[in-house]
Amino acid sequence: MAAQVEIELDNGEILDPLSSSSATDSTILLREGNQEHDVITTCFLSGLGATLANATTIVTIRKKSPNAITTRAKSLAFRIFTEAMARKNNGDPNVKYGWYAASREDLERIVTYGFSSREIDDDSSSNGIGIGIHLVPSKFSLFAAEATEEDEEGLRHLLLCRLILGKPEEVVSGSKQAYPSSVEFDSGVDDVQNPRKYLVWSSTMNSYILPTYIVTFRSPRLTVIRNGGSPARLSSPRVSFAALMLSLSKSMDTFRMNLIIRTYDDFRKRKIQRDQLVRKMREVAGDNLLAQIIRNHRDKNKRKFYTCDA
Repeated sequence: MAAQVEIELDNGEILDPLSSSSATDSTILLREGNQEHDVITTCFLSGLGATLANATTIVTIRKKSPNAITTRAKSLAFRIFTEAMARKNNGDPNVKYGWYAASREDLERIVTYGFSSREIDDDSSSNGIGIGIHLVPSKFSLFAAEATEEDEEGLRHLLLCRLILGKPEEVVSGSKQAYPSSVEFDSGVDDVQNPRKYLVWSSTMNSYILPTYIVTFRSPRLTVIRNGGSPARLSSPRVSFAALMLSLSKSMDTFRMNLIIRTYDDFRKRKIQRDQLVRKMREVAGDNLLAQIIRNHRDKNKRKFYTCDA
């Protein structure tokens, strides 16, 4: 297995001619050969492990456009908070990169407007470490990738952010802690010596987190690993949760649909496991409706195949 690589970029402000943007774009496309593109690619794939990395393709890496005046303002504010943290902690602001998983629509909204209350994890399960924004260190990209869901095109999306951690404190699993235990600390981690989870408190989430890159990738084998199966299972009909939610919204009343949406939101925030989500969807929607949606999705894909093959 290749060694895990942690992302290190010069303040995240590298501008390269091998990028594509206009003054009105909220993000710019980074092309292969761009320094940021290549560093992020190396880090992401190395964190997956050799087997999964070989079966994973990075489709695009987009960066928040430096042309927008709001981007420049947020970058300046982040720099000011970084300098303040450095003064507080003997010259070390402890700036890192971390992954955040969500749908492409949610990630684009976060890049444009910042984090909001809907992203705050209030997680008392064994996977949670307090209340705030949970991110994964850049070198542990597998953990972040496992939290993603395929969209209708079979793509997954991650947000790579710059973080000001300052002096972190250990927050135990299942904790309901929502702010630092004292002014000495600035953020939370699951393990001070070797963190695999970062926690930024909601009070500082848009000061200490700078959303910067959206990484879109395709990884069919990741679905198999998450389902605990073998590669042979890839041939079975699958429907992404995003596609399933869209189909359910056309067939269910508002009350039942809201129950499923809340459960799906809990799953995205890693409050519940995949099997709990599936169980709730079966309970609320019923097996007959779910089976019909899966059959329709399978038949639709067959028609697409035959059309392309003609």
